Amino acid sequence: MSRSDSTLSPARKIAVFPGQFDPITLGHLDVIRRGVVLFDELIVAVGVNPDKRELFDHAQRLAMVRALVKDIPGVRAAQYKGLTVDFVKKVKAKAILRGIRDVTDLRHEFQLALANRSVGGVETVFIMTGDQYALTSSSLIRQIVALGGDVGHLRSNLPEMVVEKLKILQKSGKTAPPEPDAPAG
Repeated sequence: MSRSDSTLSPARKIAVFPGQFDPITLGHLDVIRRGVVLFDELIVAVGVNPDKRELFDHAQRLAMVRALVKDIPGVRAAQYKGLTVDFVKKVKAKAILRGIRDVTDLRHEFQLALANRSVGGVETVFIMTGDQYALTSSSLIRQIVALGGDVGHLRSNLPEMVVEKLKILQKSGKTAPPEPDAPAG
């Protein structure tokens, strides 16, 4: 029997790190770098959240993620739409990787993990975000950008490529928050 016989080789341990990554932060990259050592392959899955207004479209976010993870062995980026558990099954992953910043994240992520296990039979592995990134959130960054904040001050939270793309976006004027709903009447 040869060593290439599939009965002797263990199944590859693939995990999916899903997110909107709008924009991808140094906190995300920290979770990716620390998480990939737990698996044979880590797929950074760039998804769509219909409840969130995006700064960058799906293709732009995927391109940024691909550029930022290209030199990390064992990591690749992919895009998906729909339920995360469906994507996880499609790529034959064994787990979902998630980063936790604080207790608020833990409660939300715990609920998602239970739902993913219940609906899709998929386990979730949590990694604590590095201390220096505990207060970083893409939602907060989107708000700062939309309200005209100085993107240069975000260099401790964002890769340089993302800072430059956000500056271009601000100059184009395409970062304004959505108009409030008009009163009924």
